[in-house]
Amino acid sequence: MAADEGTVRVDSWIWSVRLTKTRSLAAAACRAGHVRVNNERVKPAQAVRSGDEVRLRQGGVERVVVVTRIVRKRVGAVVAVECFIDNSPPPPTRADAVAIGHRDRGAGRPTKRDRRDMEDLRGH
Repeated sequence: MAADEGTVRVDSWIWSVRLTKTRSLAAAACRAGHVRVNNERVKPAQAVRSGDEVRLRQGGVERVVVVTRIVRKRVGAVVAVECFIDNSPPPPTRADAVAIGHRDRGAGRPTKRDRRDMEDLRGH
């Protein structure tokens, strides 16, 4: 079920350790540029090996994991946790989440002033 040597496709590994629900979602994330291995954008077929750092941006949250074990097939949640070291930043606090700009649905396009205010909130 698991092999500790060699390499495996990055989309397959992300799916195997349950960072995405399906392999096709993992491949789509790679194609969209949401997956980085050792700070380089990768295609779905890029090889990943033990010791590599994988960054996955999903739903506005970035997961940073270091590969400790190569698996080729999807494994259970208990085994999946043993396959990587999670170095992800902590989620934002409730106070920080409130500070993020929010527009009412159906309010139309933001004006130039609204865009500037949103950029100020984001720190750009």
